[in-house]
Amino acid sequence: MSRRIKLAIPDLISNSYFPAVAAVELGFFREEGIDASVELVFPVDKAYAAMRDGAVDFVGGSAHSALSAFPEWRGVKLLCAQGQGMYWFLVMHSRLNCRRGDVNCVKGRSIGAAPWVDLGLRQLLRAAGIVEVRDDVRIAPVPGAQGAGVNFGVTAARALEAQKIDGFWANGMGAEVAVRSGTGTVVLDVRRGDGPKECFNYTMASLAATTRLIETEPEIATAAVRALVKTQKALRADPSRARAVGDRLFPPAEAPLIVPLIARDLPWYDAAISPEFVSGMNQFSRDVGILKGNPDYTDVVATQFRDVWNG
Repeated sequence: MSRRIKLAIPDLISNSYFPAVAAVELGFFREEGIDASVELVFPVDKAYAAMRDGAVDFVGGSAHSALSAFPEWRGVKLLCAQGQGMYWFLVMHSRLNCRRGDVNCVKGRSIGAAPWVDLGLRQLLRAAGIVEVRDDVRIAPVPGAQGAGVNFGVTAARALEAQKIDGFWANGMGAEVAVRSGTGTVVLDVRRGDGPKECFNYTMASLAATTRLIETEPEIATAAVRALVKTQKALRADPSRARAVGDRLFPPAEAPLIVPLIARDLPWYDAAISPEFVSGMNQFSRDVGILKGNPDYTDVVATQFRDVWNG
């Protein structure tokens, strides 16, 4: 088996989709007989649209965002998880003296968030009793984050430092850059228990493919899942392997940060996608208006790869 494939991700200088990127850069796709390349396609809805239109073969992005290009989960399925749980952070400017877990700190503030990523924050705030209009919470794209090749989290950290925004909802790399500079304070980290409990299952970093690819080239889909599972296992065994990937792909300032970020993410490196997760994501998707029905677990997840999830 030898096949060239394109893998789209919506953010590169990030830990969010690092397992998918590392599966390419560390050679695990190649071990499976696949010549894979990574393409940065931002925002995430454009990545899924590119897969729908045949421009890319896989998307490593936020699971719920598949609905942007595949309404009601028609024509797409999740192959496996890159990591469990909603993985974005709410970071506020340090001058505001916000306390960890204090969701009310967003009142009267401007928060930067990417399209489709913002849905997680909006629903989290509703679940916490905050009404955007009443409480004057202004959630919008980060200034300067629309250009090709721009990486959202780092751009958000820079916008926060310049006080163009009061806070942002973005990936762990953006949070780390802001905290290390002294500009930002982490207020919410859902994976580690902050915010309403149900928020954990709003979304996850996943690997997705079209049902057409899964049905016509099941060996390619299987190989992709196997490559990602091998990558998770390799990083769990030695997180320092992430540095080689960072040195090749990241700017010099961010490259050294990737190893501690990956080491921190390891507890969530599990390729399985549970029925409980899909139920929670479906409810979230209905709540934010991107899903009307209640698709079954097997409508959302390519369950034929369950044995591969376990290695």
